[in-house]
Amino acid sequence: MTKRVAFAGFLHETNTFAPTKAMMADFVQGGGYMPLARGAALIEQSRGINLGIGGAVAYAEAAGWDIVPILWAGATPSAHVCQNAYKSITNEIISGIAAAGRLDGVFLDLHGAMVAEHEDDGEGALLMRVRAAVGQDVPIAAALDLHGNITSDMVDKADVLVGFRTYPHVDMDETGYRAAAQLQAIMTRGKPYAKAFRKLPFLVPIAWQTTRSAPGQVIYDRVAELEGGGVASTSFFFGFPAADFPGCGPTVICYGETPKDAAAAADQIERAVLDAESALVGTSFEPDAGVIEAMRIAQSAARPVVIADTQDNPGAGGDSNTTGMLRALVAQGAKRAALGNMVDPNAAKAAHRAGIGAQIDIALGGFSDVDGDAPYEATFTVETLSDGKLVATGPFYGGAPLDLGPSACLRIDDVRVVVTSHKAQMADREMYRLVGIEPEQQAILVNKSSVHFRADFDPIAQTILTCVAPGPMPVSPASLPFTNLSPGIRMEPLGAAFQPKDTA
Repeated sequence: MTKRVAFAGFLHETNTFAPTKAMMADFVQGGGYMPLARGAALIEQSRGINLGIGGAVAYAEAAGWDIVPILWAGATPSAHVCQNAYKSITNEIISGIAAAGRLDGVFLDLHGAMVAEHEDDGEGALLMRVRAAVGQDVPIAAALDLHGNITSDMVDKADVLVGFRTYPHVDMDETGYRAAAQLQAIMTRGKPYAKAFRKLPFLVPIAWQTTRSAPGQVIYDRVAELEGGGVASTSFFFGFPAADFPGCGPTVICYGETPKDAAAAADQIERAVLDAESALVGTSFEPDAGVIEAMRIAQSAARPVVIADTQDNPGAGGDSNTTGMLRALVAQGAKRAALGNMVDPNAAKAAHRAGIGAQIDIALGGFSDVDGDAPYEATFTVETLSDGKLVATGPFYGGAPLDLGPSACLRIDDVRVVVTSHKAQMADREMYRLVGIEPEQQAILVNKSSVHFRADFDPIAQTILTCVAPGPMPVSPASLPFTNLSPGIRMEPLGAAFQPKDTA
């Protein structure tokens, strides 16, 4: 008999220390995700793009499922999801599931690190409501981000949680496909798998979580190797370390035919991560020192030196408008340098008003009240203008159409800045080409990103440096003012343990 499965998605990675919250309009627009989609549009818009929902739809159509599409919404990482947006989206998902009639399963495309204004465990609360709506016998599967902060409520209420295995996330669609395949297996077997859940004792800075090199690559190779035989599914989640609630941190979850199967796999992954703790660190530069080093390397380089402006990464809650790296590029006299993206709708509007070739006196960026940051006041030349529409063809976005709003290339000295109106992480070379900058022809590229940019920029980079200009996502989570972590968790690899202040 044809399997009838409800499909829904709600994605947000929440930096509880970030300056700007996620409003309903952010989910409607989508940012680096596809725009909000309801009903049949969920299926049509998700085809062929690198998202969990896209891979799940591909599996479902090949398997002949009767898809019941409800709602999919995602927004670029930021501070908390506003209460009204969270309630509006989750209520629509739950009412859609409740009205769907007979269901054989539910597929959810989630992130795993959502914190709302009124709800620390955004996905856990949603999964509890989905479980209540469908009852105990309808299996629920979810695809999740590698940065998910997985909680016991999430594990308890879902039958299978399947996480990405790459960072940069080039396997989002593949993960959705794998999660849908696990849902098919559970529907066919008629009973859930045994579960094993482990929580690791230290936070991992996102800048050092890449799976393109050791130790992340080694860990995830081991995760994949353990799947098979009596072990149905294995996932390791690095976690998102800027979420101030007890569920923050790395986790392991495995599913097997028996509790012993699941536990044995989970124990091996846990040991692999613990053994790698000392290697989960890296080297970073202050802005001026990083630019000086980049200029030194560029003198004899055949390819661009790429700098990650990691602390203003919009993929981790930054607003993508801090000016520390721009100041350093200009102060050090960098040549053939470009920075993207600087999200400043007023600056983009001023450029469009003035026109190509005009010089404009503006205060660029720096308006998110980040400590140590300020607008950069200078005279810029408007080199090019754009409507902000592009197709991001690199491995991370995977062909997704993006709308960055009115955009411009502004030049000061020999430094060019990609200025956009909407926020999306600089993780695709087409974002430079959008305003006429050929990234391969630059000596230095400064990307407001931590790791995702590597998927499209590694092939053209002479080397990659990480810089720590002021921003809301510190390279080390130990510098964040936590108050609600689990007592005893180390706030960075080999670092100090968190202890709550005595409130007595």
